[in-house]
Amino acid sequence: MRAPSETATTMPDLVLSASAPEAGVSFVAAITTELIAQARERHDLAPTAAAALGRLMTATAMLGTDLHEAERISLQISGDGPIGSLSAEAWRIGEGIGVRGRARHPFAELPLNARGKFDVAGAIGAGVLQVTRSSDLGQPYVGVVPLRSGEIAQDVAAYLSESEQIPSVVALGVLADPNGVRAAGGLIARVLPGADEAIVAQLEARATSMAAITSMIARGADAGALLDAIAGNLPLRSRREWPVAYACLCTRDRVKVVLASLGADELRAMASEPSTEVACEFCKQRYAFSAAELDEIARLDAR
Repeated sequence: MRAPSETATTMPDLVLSASAPEAGVSFVAAITTELIAQARERHDLAPTAAAALGRLMTATAMLGTDLHEAERISLQISGDGPIGSLSAEAWRIGEGIGVRGRARHPFAELPLNARGKFDVAGAIGAGVLQVTRSSDLGQPYVGVVPLRSGEIAQDVAAYLSESEQIPSVVALGVLADPNGVRAAGGLIARVLPGADEAIVAQLEARATSMAAITSMIARGADAGALLDAIAGNLPLRSRREWPVAYACLCTRDRVKVVLASLGADELRAMASEPSTEVACEFCKQRYAFSAAELDEIARLDAR
């Protein structure tokens, strides 16, 4: 994750899935460098915060390959460390995947840990990971697991194993420094029902022995190369690609709904100013409302 001396090569952001049906394993790999760079810039993230949010957003993007139209998945980490909480959300946009994320305390920064890497676990602390799968057509499914390490990859793997009964191997990485994000990406290997239990140990051993995700991306590896690295000799089929990009669901009408929730008295107090700006917490888009508009929202709320 650290390795500031490496020369990063820009690869297009992409999520790639494939399967090894004979072994009963499905794979997803992602290059998310530009996605996480966008998040760092929008939220002015410190390097440790960028690494933490970047890992969570990358995992969310990869889990987004399971989504159908009108479905969303969100991952939220609540911890007692200096970063507070992290959240990321993904949904389908045509043939691609849109992702957004935020950190409660974007300036959280800690010294490197004993291994010379970002102390993401220290920044997050003890807490829980909540995964919510929602649809416009039904009730959301919510799964919550305690954080195992705070390093996020192991925590996502624990969620998949415990809440979805899918033994998995997860690897995530973000290479960042005060000048920005230089490489980001990840891998998920999920063992399907009926597969040989020994395959999990084989995948874990391969993930441990392979080069770090960010080192591979910095040297020019694309999502296909990441898949090949984790799959080894397993023949891969049914490859499918999804472009991935930072996106947001905010609109002016949705901001009006949020403002209405403040209540008529609060809105009238805000209307004492000629204009009020409201920023989306995910994308930082700013929406300006005149005193007359706030007064109108207050009247509607008072009915």
